[in-house]
Amino acid sequence: MHKRRIVFAAAVVTMGLALSACNDDDGAPAAQDSPKASAPAEPSSESPAADSGDDGAAPAEGDVTAPGTKLKVGERAVLPFEYTSDKKGTIAVTVTAIEKGAEADMAPFGDDAKGMTPYFIKMKVENVGGTDLSYASLSLRGALEGGAGTGVVLVGDIPGKCEADDAPGEFATKGASYETCSLSATKTAPVTAVEFDEGDAYSDSPVVWTN
Repeated sequence: MHKRRIVFAAAVVTMGLALSACNDDDGAPAAQDSPKASAPAEPSSESPAADSGDDGAAPAEGDVTAPGTKLKVGERAVLPFEYTSDKKGTIAVTVTAIEKGAEADMAPFGDDAKGMTPYFIKMKVENVGGTDLSYASLSLRGALEGGAGTGVVLVGDIPGKCEADDAPGEFATKGASYETCSLSATKTAPVTAVEFDEGDAYSDSPVVWTN
């Protein structure tokens, strides 16, 4: 039997809602959509910008996508990644879809999720640097138009819809890859973008994907 709980928390910028779905039997990993409200910066000229009309190539393996870069869904960003002090390296992330779900999909989170529309952020993650990142987890956050956060923090996933898989044990060599999903939700405007904002360099100028 699944046990689920809901926790309400105050966010730094706005009042946020923290929801958690804890499964005793499957140990679903966490997926987070942080309520940060800063707008993404303009793309750097040294990094690829979607639909910019430039002839700049995507970054080669080992080259890092600059903070503030704007991409389209389906494009690849090469990013520094630190999961723990002994699990850090370089990964490539390709957001493959931002899918709108139905309010009914939020049923596992209980009555406090009523009125929320979920969004499923699907991605492919590659090990570019070749360091051991086995069992690490990555979560991207959904954002509203203009870069504002949703004000909702989600912990958990929705089986069959958006499953937040950790990296497999084989994610320890260059070229290894896996697919996963981050869950976002909103009661107001739709989620139109996805942001990577981990680390000091990206916290104020995230890499952003849009449809």
